[in-house]
Amino acid sequence: MGLDKFVNTFGAVCRDKYGERLRKLTIDAKFTCPNRDGTLGRGGCTFCNVASFSAEHRTELTITEQLSQGRARLVKKPSKYIAYFQAYTSTYDEYQLLKQKYDQAIQEADIVGLCVGTRPDCVSDDVLALLVSYQQQGIDVWLELGLQSANDATLKRINRGHDFATYADTVTRARALGLKVCTHLILGLPGEAHQDYMQTLAKVLETGVDGLKLHPLHIVEGSVMAKAWRAGKMQLLTLEDYSYSASEMIRHTPKEIIFHRVTAYAKKPMLLGPDWCGYRWNGLVAIVDNLAAHGGQGEALI
Repeated sequence: MGLDKFVNTFGAVCRDKYGERLRKLTIDAKFTCPNRDGTLGRGGCTFCNVASFSAEHRTELTITEQLSQGRARLVKKPSKYIAYFQAYTSTYDEYQLLKQKYDQAIQEADIVGLCVGTRPDCVSDDVLALLVSYQQQGIDVWLELGLQSANDATLKRINRGHDFATYADTVTRARALGLKVCTHLILGLPGEAHQDYMQTLAKVLETGVDGLKLHPLHIVEGSVMAKAWRAGKMQLLTLEDYSYSASEMIRHTPKEIIFHRVTAYAKKPMLLGPDWCGYRWNGLVAIVDNLAAHGGQGEALI
């Protein structure tokens, strides 16, 4: 699609470092979330598919078995992979249990990276020290934080359970230890528009960050937002608005920051809307076209 021509992508960075594009092998290590187990609240964030909570985890495979299955699904198989703890809050457990799970993932000879997805309010100093220890062993470590928005009113509205100050504290502690941080942002949250996304980006950049993930808001079956959407109380993000805002954010991001993702898609029947999010390439093609016409990453800062 030509995104590498305009954006400092994670794929291109891996290719330059390892001689090939790496693939992330996703792992469900049976974590939960403090925003659903009663520690902070129940029901989770309003964009989450709470209907799936009863099923909780859909695999009984061990971490080693999940890695093997992930490799087998790939048509084009690289020689190296990243173990990606993606499901739920992947630092939300006792230290020794976290260590056992991470250790099991990185013991595979072809695993050169470890990506841990979590919430900003679930990252203790002990967890950071553990991640640093893997980095010292030569593992390429990324701490992925779900922020979604830097606007505290928005975070409260979507029942996120933390504020921006909590995020900033975690980022500061992690980066002071030399850990790389990738921040996840959602465009299209209720009450937000283009200027809000740009303000979130500015605050994230001011705090310091190493990578970004951009994601259009999906309305999914089983979420609180699904009820609001069916009641006609939510407007869906258009492809045109998303590609414009995502492209502007990319143009206002320094070139050294790595974009792990610039869009996302979901599948029906889980996806209720917007319809364009049901197709893998819609968002990516629109963003590439915008960047080709108006300039790529960092060009608004020149």
